[in-house]
Amino acid sequence: MTGEPTRVRQMWHLLEPLHAVLYYAPEAFEEAAALGYDTEGRWSSYFAWRAAPLGPVGADEVVRTFHSYAPEMVGRHVPAVWATAAPEDVLAVRLRAVDRSYRALFGDRVEGPEFTEAAALARRAAEAARTSRAVQPVPDGLGPANSGLPWPDAPHLVLWQAATVLREHRGDGHIAALTGAGLDPVESLVSFAAVGAASTEVFASRGWGAEVWGAALRRLQERGLTAADGTATGAGRELRAKVELRTDEEAAVPWRALGEPGRERLVELLEGPWLEVIGSGMLPAENTLGIGKV
Repeated sequence: MTGEPTRVRQMWHLLEPLHAVLYYAPEAFEEAAALGYDTEGRWSSYFAWRAAPLGPVGADEVVRTFHSYAPEMVGRHVPAVWATAAPEDVLAVRLRAVDRSYRALFGDRVEGPEFTEAAALARRAAEAARTSRAVQPVPDGLGPANSGLPWPDAPHLVLWQAATVLREHRGDGHIAALTGAGLDPVESLVSFAAVGAASTEVFASRGWGAEVWGAALRRLQERGLTAADGTATGAGRELRAKVELRTDEEAAVPWRALGEPGRERLVELLEGPWLEVIGSGMLPAENTLGIGKV
């Protein structure tokens, strides 16, 4: 992968950890507990934080827009999360959670010139996502839902919200690419595991049981995409490469709008915070997104 797709993927890899702080930071779990969520595990707060921009939706809507989670797993948390706290309250508290988490990670620098500059650049890119083709196959997906939220005032919260818009915008395009390749949600995960994006055990977090996973693997074998041992065939690797390329192409529009000088400057500004988030040990070393591998 060379040229623009590589640069687009670089931006995703830089921004994703800055977004994902919300799902792992101890300050975020404290705020979720204060709302009334069970924080013994992370899924109740995860579904609330991420689905809140959609409004008080039911399980079917979350299954569709999140794409990779088993319906039974989603149903254990949605719509029950809205009985604990209304989406508008979740949205307000998630910004407070990010504020506390970022201040714990970065200290007073969140109010400094580098965060202010990074926030302005990231916001320009995020605002361009509204007109991207990637949102058209999923017009009511997570990208448009987050794009429609008001912008916070504090630069570090603007940066987090821009990262969120851009990653969900990319996710909507990825769902379109997977669907276009004829991969259903569980096949999407099985085929991704087959190219070594992460171990099968990591993908178990999405709630698909062994029987469903095995059936999907057999379907992919029948299509010549996986071998008997679950690894991808040449055709399977080619198909996944096409999915990833289309995803990067659809995610490129905001970065074209920002321009190469702006994108390069944002890379410079994000490298330090990215290293600090990764170095904190907060995020899992292996993830279902395949960051660092694919």
